[in-house]
Amino acid sequence: MKTLNKIPTGKLERTSSLLKAGAKVGVNYIKYYGNKITKDKNEDDALKTLNEDNATDIYDSLKELKGSALKVAQMLSMEKNILPQAYVDKFSLSQFSVPPLSGALVNKTFRKYFGKGPEEIFDEFTTESVNAASIGQVHRAKKDGQNFAVKIQYPGVRESISSDLKMVKPIAMKMFNIKKEGSESYFQEVENKLFEETDYDLELKRSQEISENCAHLPNLQFPKYYPEFSCERIITMDWMSGKHFSEFTKQNHSQEDLNKIGQTLWDFYMYQMHVLKKVHADPHPGNFLISDEKKLLVIDFGCIKEIPNDFYKPYFELAKRENLNNPEIFNEKLYQLEILRQDDSEREKEFFTKLFYELLELFTRPFNAISFDFSDETFFQEIADLGQRYAKLSDIKGMNTNRGSKHFIYLNRTFFGLYNMMHDLKAENVLVDRYKEFIR
Repeated sequence: MKTLNKIPTGKLERTSSLLKAGAKVGVNYIKYYGNKITKDKNEDDALKTLNEDNATDIYDSLKELKGSALKVAQMLSMEKNILPQAYVDKFSLSQFSVPPLSGALVNKTFRKYFGKGPEEIFDEFTTESVNAASIGQVHRAKKDGQNFAVKIQYPGVRESISSDLKMVKPIAMKMFNIKKEGSESYFQEVENKLFEETDYDLELKRSQEISENCAHLPNLQFPKYYPEFSCERIITMDWMSGKHFSEFTKQNHSQEDLNKIGQTLWDFYMYQMHVLKKVHADPHPGNFLISDEKKLLVIDFGCIKEIPNDFYKPYFELAKRENLNNPEIFNEKLYQLEILRQDDSEREKEFFTKLFYELLELFTRPFNAISFDFSDETFFQEIADLGQRYAKLSDIKGMNTNRGSKHFIYLNRTFFGLYNMMHDLKAENVLVDRYKEFIR
């Protein structure tokens, strides 16, 4: 894979790169309509080609930009029920496979923050990265016989967050039918989280805290972190050996092993949610490895969402079947979570009450069972069908679809990612409340 000697950091450069991608997308549509008119391809094949061409051109532009623009692609790759498969496949590469920085840029970053090159700090340092994602890339290093993973943030990423979000905001608003009025708190939440993800001092502190608080959970393993080799743009931790989660799930494994890893992943998330009240809000395969002993290795804590109690309480109260089926309690919780608003029309109240009842009845099924089968294709097909059905409803036009507290953004993202990973594992008989056994 080619390396990058320069990343566009100026607003003009980054906007120009996206505009070039937009021009290519325009050409792809011309080809699409040409295929339809000339009947060179049937409608399904023509649309598939359009999606594949657009996904490639957009991703190729974003991977050169890196940073927030590529992070949005990574987030969208988890939305398997919203995006066409071509986009999911292409955007998911942003989790761990993008063009890395050249050795010269890596050396420059070390000299800026440590006053010396990596080869002067470590006994050995691989100039070629072993893993490159949206915000940083990882190099392998060695000192005194100890193997390290050194994560280096791309230059200019933090400085371009605000301008990147302004560029992608219109796309996100159109894709998710977000109205301009009242949407600022949502975009501010995303911006704040991206600023946190580019603060490696904060990530180091959170990584140490969560790994220490969850170290006693069975079958889970975390790297040790090294503050003396870390700074605001570089984090050094133990090198962890294992297969990428997505690589592991594509291979054949015993159901016993899949269930074991699924239970570990579920326990880890439930413990964070209910005990720590802060959660690793980026559950995509690029952040997890599977060791030869079938242990789950957690290697990245860049995105952590703290859950305030005034949100946690009504959020999980609505997960209980008896509350869902009690109209008075259900209505009260919808207002507490800002799903219903005081200025709603009767039509909006009726529509969104029905919509969120169906959504919650479906999504909270695992929480109303002693154990749950995440290999159940029917459950995941129901989720896909529900999303498609409401996306096509004409009733929603003209309504204010900005619904829910800003805290939903990362909590929902966490559950979507968790459910998708559990489904990729095809984990069966997962004990829902087993995390309670480990409360200290």
